[in-house]
Amino acid sequence: TMAFKGAPDSVALALFFVFWYAGNMKYNEYNTAALNAVGGKTSGLTMTVATMQLGVCALYALIVWTIKLNPAKLFGLQMPEKQDVPKVTQADLIKSLALGFCSAGAHAATVFALGGDPLFGQIVKSAEPVLAALIGTVFYNKAPTFNKVMCLPVIVGGVAFASLKKGGDGSYSLKFDTTALVFGMLANSFAAFKGGENSKLMSDKGVAERYGGVGNQFAVTQILGFFILLPIMFYTEGDKFPDFVNMLKTDSNLQFNLIMSGLCFYIYNELATYTLKVTGAVTASVANTAKRVIVMVYMAAVTGKALTDEQKMGSAVAISGVLLYSLIDDLLKPKAKKGKTA
Repeated sequence: TMAFKGAPDSVALALFFVFWYAGNMKYNEYNTAALNAVGGKTSGLTMTVATMQLGVCALYALIVWTIKLNPAKLFGLQMPEKQDVPKVTQADLIKSLALGFCSAGAHAATVFALGGDPLFGQIVKSAEPVLAALIGTVFYNKAPTFNKVMCLPVIVGGVAFASLKKGGDGSYSLKFDTTALVFGMLANSFAAFKGGENSKLMSDKGVAERYGGVGNQFAVTQILGFFILLPIMFYTEGDKFPDFVNMLKTDSNLQFNLIMSGLCFYIYNELATYTLKVTGAVTASVANTAKRVIVMVYMAAVTGKALTDEQKMGSAVAISGVLLYSLIDDLLKPKAKKGKTA
C-alpha cells in the first residue's frame, strides 16, 4: 500500500505558489517592522537584524535535521518530507563557502535596501537580470543572447525613470533613496554571483549527491551565511550589540518580527524551490515577475507610502522589461530558424 501523501500534486503546487507569495509579502512586512523596532534605517542596527534573521534560519535548519522532517510540504497539504543531515565533507563545505558568502551578501544587502525604502528597494531589485547578464558574461562565460541584451536598456530605463521626481515647475530631477539604490544593486550583484556559484557547485555530481537535495543545500547555505555575517556584524555594529540585546530582551514586538521575518524568509525560499522545480523556466520567470508587483503593491498598502506616478510607470516598464528578458528567447525560437538564411 502507498503511504498517505495528502493533497494531489496539482493542488499542492497551487498552494505552494500562494504561500510562496504570501511568505514573501509577510517577510517584507516583518522585516520592515523589525528594522523599525530597532530604530529604523539610522539606528545602525540593520546588519544586526540581517544577521539575526539568518540566525533564525540556521536554528530552523537544525530543528528540521533534529526531527528529520521538513514541514514545508504541509503548506501544500501534503505529508512532511524526510530530511536527514547531509553527508557533506569538510571539503564540500569549503567548496560551498563562496555560495554561502554570496547568499549572505545578497540577503544583507537586500535588508539594507528595503530598510532604505521598501518600495524603491523592490524596484531596484527588479533589475537583477541586468547584473546577472553582466556578471554571467564576465565571470562565468555565460553571455545572454542578443535578443536578451536588447531588453536590458528597457529595464535600466524603467528603474531610472522610477528614480525621477517631478518638481513644482514641471521639471524632473533625480530623487531617490541612495541606500535603496546602492544596496539594491549590490544585492543584485551578489544574487548574480550566487546563481553562478550555485550552478558551479551543483555541477559537481559528488557534492550534489552528498547534499542529498535542494533542501539540505539551502539549509547549509543559510548556516554558512550566518557564520559569515557574524564577524561582519560585530566589526560594523558591534558597539551597538549590547543595546540590541537589551531591546531584544524587553521588546516583544522586536522578538516577534525578528523571528517571523527569519522563518518567512526560510519558508518562502523553500516553497519557491518546490514551485520552480515543477514549473518550466517560462512560468518561473512570470511567477517571479508577478511576485515583485504583488509585493510592491502590498508594501505600499502596509507602509502607507503611495508609489509616485514616476515609480508606478518606471517599475511597470522595468518589470515588463524583465518579463520580456525572461521570455524573449522562447518567443522568438521558431522564427529564428527561418531568419538565419537572410
